[in-house]
Amino acid sequence: MSRQALTNAKRIVIKIGSALLTNDGAGLDKHGIANWVDQIAALKQQGLEVILVSSGSVAEGMTRLGWGKRPNALHELQAAAAVGQMGLVQCYEANFSRHEYLTAQVLLTHADLSNRARYLNARSTLRTLLDLGVVPIINENDTVITDEIRFGDNDTLGALVANLVEADALVILTDQDGLFTADPRQDKNAKLIESARAEDPVIQTMAGDGGALGRGGMITKVRAGRLAARSGACSVIVGGRIENVLTRLFDGEILGTLLISDQAPMAARKQWIAGHLQTRGEVIIDDGAINALTQGGKSLLPVGVVAVNGSFGRGEVVALVNQKGETVAKGLINYTSQEAQKILKKDSKEITNILGYMDAPELVHRDNLVLV
Repeated sequence: MSRQALTNAKRIVIKIGSALLTNDGAGLDKHGIANWVDQIAALKQQGLEVILVSSGSVAEGMTRLGWGKRPNALHELQAAAAVGQMGLVQCYEANFSRHEYLTAQVLLTHADLSNRARYLNARSTLRTLLDLGVVPIINENDTVITDEIRFGDNDTLGALVANLVEADALVILTDQDGLFTADPRQDKNAKLIESARAEDPVIQTMAGDGGALGRGGMITKVRAGRLAARSGACSVIVGGRIENVLTRLFDGEILGTLLISDQAPMAARKQWIAGHLQTRGEVIIDDGAINALTQGGKSLLPVGVVAVNGSFGRGEVVALVNQKGETVAKGLINYTSQEAQKILKKDSKEITNILGYMDAPELVHRDNLVLV
């Protein structure tokens, strides 16, 4: 499978795991972080947009608190995460500032990405940060989550962030060189899998279970590749300690395991919207809006809306219906039903005057809309 998907990538999510970030239990590997930041800065100078998903807060917190053993109590893990997050962000900020790049801390939970209003808020914020040239540094908000803190959660978070921002590629840096046909620590004949289909069930079998952490945590990384593929992103599982691994990857060098999505990015994303989301209300649109959506591939603007039926919140899925009652499309709406009622038939320039603010000029962006 061609590595062109990587060399053509413009927006990438890079996930760095705890095994790399921590220096044998002695806190953060600051030399390693400085090296990865140098490589990310080089990618940004080439015009790439980069979002970083970083583990390491609990391990750093344990070091700062003088704990030699990882606690089992959830409240102690949460406390360690809160303390450690300070050191983690300080380290990244200091290193990116060497290259005159600003950073932003973004703490998310999976709930933020499953609630549609919070999903759109997170999406808008991250896109704005990228437009400003800022490097978002994302971690799971371990301080407030109620589920047990599990190894590999940030693999899933990295994939969900790739879905969220419609990234072209997800790079998972790990302490293994990639996915092998067997555990290379136990089988000398294990061979590196250079590429595979992300949806291929065989690669999940190869990743194995291997106990609490899996084979080097590989099972969570393979699953993350499958999640990222649903919005068309390719993924690479690769050794973070390989010299200049990031710059070499995006120069087209064959490193790690490349997981390719079966579908083009937009086709996969729209299929996901069409197949997995239930509509919560209706937006009746005029013929001009229908032509703009179906013929011009445009977003839905308030001026083309005739009426609003039902009660829905920002980020929920609505049906876009013609005046005969036929559904022509559905998508994620940027305003509540009450707000939509106030701005229907209005020019987008009037939204701020009517509502006192404007979250977006369109009711439904074309990237979040699928024809039916």
